Amino acid sequence: MDVENAGYMQENKKMWDEYVAINSHSQLYDLNSFRQGVNKLNQLERSEVGDVKGKTLLHLQCHFGMDTLSWARLGAQVTGMDYSDEGIELAQKLSSELNIPARFLCCNLYDLPATLDGQFDIVYTSYGVLCWLPDIKRWAEIAASYVKPGGFLYIAEFHPFALVFDDEAEELKYRYPYFEKLMSFDIAGSYADRGAMVSAKRDYEWNHTMGEIVTALIDAGLRIEFLHEHPFTVYEQLPWLVPDGSGLWRFPEGAEPIPLMFSLRASKS
Repeated sequence: MDVENAGYMQENKKMWDEYVAINSHSQLYDLNSFRQGVNKLNQLERSEVGDVKGKTLLHLQCHFGMDTLSWARLGAQVTGMDYSDEGIELAQKLSSELNIPARFLCCNLYDLPATLDGQFDIVYTSYGVLCWLPDIKRWAEIAASYVKPGGFLYIAEFHPFALVFDDEAEELKYRYPYFEKLMSFDIAGSYADRGAMVSAKRDYEWNHTMGEIVTALIDAGLRIEFLHEHPFTVYEQLPWLVPDGSGLWRFPEGAEPIPLMFSLRASKS
C-alpha cells in the first residue's frame, strides 16, 4: 500500500475510534439487547453461512465485536480483528463481561499476516467494509490465505451499484461515479447517529466494482459458490426505504428496481 493511501486509512481510523462510543450507544446497534442475549446477526448471513457449531471463524473488520460474539453464541470459535483500538478494547470488554470466549486483535487488515497465523473454517466480513480498503486485490489475497482447505469465505455487503445513487434524494437519482476509485466526504455524525458530534472532518473511501471484487477472490485461489444480489438492505440506505418489520429495509409498494446488497460465498479446495 502506498504512503498516500496509508495516510488516508490512518485518518479514517481516527473517525472509527470516535464511532465506537457513538455506535455502541445507538439504537441501530442496540447493545443493551445484545447484552440480554439477543443474537445480532441477520437471518441472511445465518442461513447462508450455515451451522458454525465447533467451527473456527475469523471476522475481518469486526468493529466492536458484536457480530463476532454473536457467532460465538452460535458455537463458533471466533477471532475478530479491527484497526480501531477503541473498537477492540470494547470487544474484549464485552467478551469478558458476557463470558463469551473470543480472541480479538487490533491491527490494520493489510498488516494481519504479520500478526495472525493459522487458517480458519470460515472467514467472514459484512456490511460497509470494502469501501475502507484501498487495495481490493490484496484484501482478497489476505482473506483467502486464512481459509483452510475445505473452508470458505463469506461476505454480505452493500451492492457497489447501489452506491452510485444519491443517499439524500427522495428518488433514485445518480450522484456518484461507479468507476471512481478514491472519494472523500465531509463527516456529519455517524451512520448510526447523524446528530453525533465528531472531531474528524473528512473520511476517505474507495469504490470497488462487482467485477473487481469477484475477480480478486478468483485470482486469490477461491471458487465462487454463489453470488446473490438482494433488493433489500439492513439499514435506511436510502431515505425513502421502508422497514419490513424483520430488521430489513425495502423499496415501497413491493418494488425491486435495483440491488441494494450482495452476498457471496467462496470456497477453497
